[in-house]
Amino acid sequence: MKLKRTLGLLEVFCIASGAMISSGIFVLPGLAYAQAGPAMVVSYLLAGLLASVGLFNVAELATAMPRAGGVYFFVTRALGPAVGTIGGLLTWFALSLKSSFALVGLGAFARLILGAHLPNLSMQWIAVALAAVFTVLNIVGTRGAARVQVVLVLGLFSLMGIYIVAGLPAVRPENFDPVAPRGLPAVLFTTGFVFVAYGGLLKVSSVSEEVANPGRDIPLGMLLALLVVTACYTLMVLVTTGVLPAGALDGSLTPISDGAGVFLGSWGARVMGGAAVLAFISTANAGILAASRFLVALSRDDLVPPGLKRIHGRFQTPHVAVAATGLLVAAALFVELNVLVGAASAVLILTYALSCLCVIICREGRLQNYRPQFRAPFYPWLQVLGLGGFLLLILAMGLEAYLVSFGLVLLGFIAYWFYGRARATREYALLHLLDRLTSRQLVTGTLESELKTIIRERDTIVPDHFDQLVEHAPVLDLAEPMPRDLFFERAADALADRVGLPPAKLRRLLVAREQGGSTALTPEFAIPHLVFEGDGPMHMLIARCLPGVHFSDAAPAVRAVVVLAGTKAERNRHLRSLAAIAQIVQSPDFNFRWTAARDEQSLRDIFLLGERRRDGDQRFL
Repeated sequence: MKLKRTLGLLEVFCIASGAMISSGIFVLPGLAYAQAGPAMVVSYLLAGLLASVGLFNVAELATAMPRAGGVYFFVTRALGPAVGTIGGLLTWFALSLKSSFALVGLGAFARLILGAHLPNLSMQWIAVALAAVFTVLNIVGTRGAARVQVVLVLGLFSLMGIYIVAGLPAVRPENFDPVAPRGLPAVLFTTGFVFVAYGGLLKVSSVSEEVANPGRDIPLGMLLALLVVTACYTLMVLVTTGVLPAGALDGSLTPISDGAGVFLGSWGARVMGGAAVLAFISTANAGILAASRFLVALSRDDLVPPGLKRIHGRFQTPHVAVAATGLLVAAALFVELNVLVGAASAVLILTYALSCLCVIICREGRLQNYRPQFRAPFYPWLQVLGLGGFLLLILAMGLEAYLVSFGLVLLGFIAYWFYGRARATREYALLHLLDRLTSRQLVTGTLESELKTIIRERDTIVPDHFDQLVEHAPVLDLAEPMPRDLFFERAADALADRVGLPPAKLRRLLVAREQGGSTALTPEFAIPHLVFEGDGPMHMLIARCLPGVHFSDAAPAVRAVVVLAGTKAERNRHLRSLAAIAQIVQSPDFNFRWTAARDEQSLRDIFLLGERRRDGDQRFL
């Protein structure tokens, strides 16, 4: 059962930004200041710039493969099930921990406010109750959870705007001297440390299957979210650093509330405390929503138990995966999370690095049906620089983060080895790249078929009469150059039985049609077509001859030929099919795809997935 596509641009923006605005700004600035001093402002800005590299890659992959699980799905289809299982479980674990951390903060605030009325309840149990509330909310419906997210995020941005506007006039320049007391290494370390604040961008890709218009809303929503959040982060830490003396900010766990207390008084501190509550709620809600989709994707690929992919019959949500995520979030509330903050950042950095590698593998693997609606700019330099930047950040994180990350990677590998390995049958893009580089037969076409299905669902393509023609068309892939009449002989032999004419007669008709006027539309493409007496159905033949068919002096090396043959009763469909073919071959990348196609089905897919006017499909039925 498929997930419902109910999310629009506003929901995408709010899921991404709401997932980012949390402890990354309301808790981490004090800890970041302890590491880098006033230069932490630069660290937040650098982290945002590096996140933009990951954004472009994730946006490309998400518009090519809008499926639940996001980055896991991309990594599995690009690098294989072993890496995909490790990456999927790591990201599920990291996002769940972010939700747990947010609920701890929320529980502490609730305990502070309601402590006198709840003397026997600990902070953890309050947080557990909140985890249950958000789990139920996400089971009842994605749209409802997303609407809650919109309200929370809009409220957050309003309060953050007040903080920035009111705080900038109170900034004291002397608080920035010295700017970087611990030097550049500390700035780089802090960049990696606060990178977890930008992990919310990954959450959009995990719900991409539920976005109504992924080609526009995913890249635009992610870009707007990152720009707005990066600007808010940078300005807020600038204000906080400028209004608080070093002794008050260094190591503070309530830096924004402390800063607001300086220039807005006690009521300002309480208001920003309320903003922190909204942020914690937002992160917890978006985290459970997004993290659960990683389990759905793993289950669909038989890498974790199949029950996790079940969709609720009434609410159309993955209720088992949401419940499992809620349980992990609740269990993590009783675990020491300080060490895992750095590990979560390292995992997210590694995930962004993998997204760079996935784009490179998918493009260089020459996948016929890899057709993103958004393409990352400056390929491959952006991806190469991104890989280098992300690896540099990981190196700056220190030994503790290495060890915890290695342990999580090891757990993911064990899960794959003992459960998923025997069930993993999916093809991936790396095999296509190795197949192209080594000339060995390593692929079967299953990945291309899966991508074709994804494109049809993404673009809401309803198969019409022209699609049926293409699906049943014989395909000739000719390896030697030949004259036009010899080609017509080959085509007549392949089509004769279908159209109900002797091969010799069909060949004569094709030759006569060509003598009446060339059907070569360009020097590389021809579309010979016949209409004869009768009431039988129309048929198509697709032919590729890379050395070229000599149609005429003006078209001496035609490499793509489509033959249409039908009766007068099919004249209307005949004309519509001609128009559809003409639109498809005019695509700027038609010649590239035609040359790179691996087999007969790949040649068919060029026409099945080509851009053309369908007009609701009913005209063709």
